[in-house]
Amino acid sequence: MNAALKPLILVVEDEADLVTLLSYNLEREGFRVITAGDGEEALLQADERSPHLILLDWMLPLMSGLEVCRQLRRNSKTRDIPVIMLTARGEEADKVRGLNSGADDYLSKPFSPTELVARIRAVLRRASPALAEELLRFSDISMDLAAHRVRRGERDIHLGPKEFALLRHFMQHPGRVFSREQLLDIVWGHDVYVELRTVDVHIRRLRKALNETEEQDVIRTVRSAGYALDTKTTM
Repeated sequence: MNAALKPLILVVEDEADLVTLLSYNLEREGFRVITAGDGEEALLQADERSPHLILLDWMLPLMSGLEVCRQLRRNSKTRDIPVIMLTARGEEADKVRGLNSGADDYLSKPFSPTELVARIRAVLRRASPALAEELLRFSDISMDLAAHRVRRGERDIHLGPKEFALLRHFMQHPGRVFSREQLLDIVWGHDVYVELRTVDVHIRRLRKALNETEEQDVIRTVRSAGYALDTKTTM
């Protein structure tokens, strides 16, 4: 699978050895991983990178995991990102506090990597069913992930790898606006230098392929903000 198509997990943990272990196991299971070592960095990464799920340690420098979770839920850009809290605090009262702060699941340390991956997949299925589906649909557009095929109505649409990755991400998050910077990170990767105008070039290619026979343009340009997939009038 193209790396840009894999679910992105933000690991928020200040123990370097555990970060290494988590990253290794998650990447081996087919996830992309980004990391943050404290609460402030976690909030910044979540806002900028829009991960599909956050693994959040309770005890963090600068800001506790509980407060990070609360702030994630207050931000319209991050409030729907599922959170699994990781902590050495295993008492029932602590679990209740974690869940009440907005966490979707709670896993006590030490834990097995197998159980963690199973919990992640379960939460992703509940929060973002499209990530577990092989067929995505939006309006009259369908995307078969297994066959790597896109159709609009009865017409086959031929896309390059970047256009396919852009469309898949849009179809997994319909109606949500993504900035050029976010799309660069999602499709090209955080560590690759690509100019912002490259996004515009590939969006134009995607539009041309989707609208070949004068169909409605479903890629909305939001001035000074970015792009979204919806059926509203282009701005």
